[in-house]
Amino acid sequence: MRKKMLAANWKMNKTLAESEAFVREFIPRVADLDDVEIVICPPFTALQTVKNGLRGSNIKLGAQNVFWEEKGAYTGEVSAAMLVDSGCSHVIIGHSERRQILGETDAVINWKLKAALEAGLIPILCVGETLQERENNLALELVKDQLTRDLKDISLNNASLVIAYEPVWAIGTGVNASPDDAQEMIAFIRGYLSKLFNKETADKVRILYGGSVKEENIDQFMAEEDVDGAW
Repeated sequence: MRKKMLAANWKMNKTLAESEAFVREFIPRVADLDDVEIVICPPFTALQTVKNGLRGSNIKLGAQNVFWEEKGAYTGEVSAAMLVDSGCSHVIIGHSERRQILGETDAVINWKLKAALEAGLIPILCVGETLQERENNLALELVKDQLTRDLKDISLNNASLVIAYEPVWAIGTGVNASPDDAQEMIAFIRGYLSKLFNKETADKVRILYGGSVKEENIDQFMAEEDVDGAW
């Protein structure tokens, strides 16, 4: 049975002092949770501070991005080995903001996935459609194409992967996705993973939902059969 996961992407938020204070206050609140895996993904600048704060806790550390080369003249980039050295076990790849705002292509995301897996990191691969794509009935096709290109030539025989479905149309637009919407897409993703790999592999992959998840509705999303967590 897949263990549920809750992942937090801090994006470009929190100073070192704010990060330290948050972790200190947060850990006691989840200390008794042993049936849910928790991953916090702070900015690069706060990785060491959060790592120190999480020491001895049940919370994992993740990064928000990674570069595909091992080393070299790539100003401003961070390699997978550097993330491992910083204490990370997970890394977000292909977030909608990086796809849409920073122009990351599926080819780039594929390179990053390969680099992360090679270093032993667990990628959190983000996929999802915009409102226009959904309204044009292109959601399933779009997500299928993302998965096809992002996971090209990748083997998961001895590696772990998490997928995060985030309907871009349900984030800050005033349009809400329902638990049924999440279940439909995530079940589709799992079914397509069976074709890309095999059913055994697809059944092991945890697929999270992220799109205006709140305290008031998280239980409804988590109750869906194929939804393995939220972020």
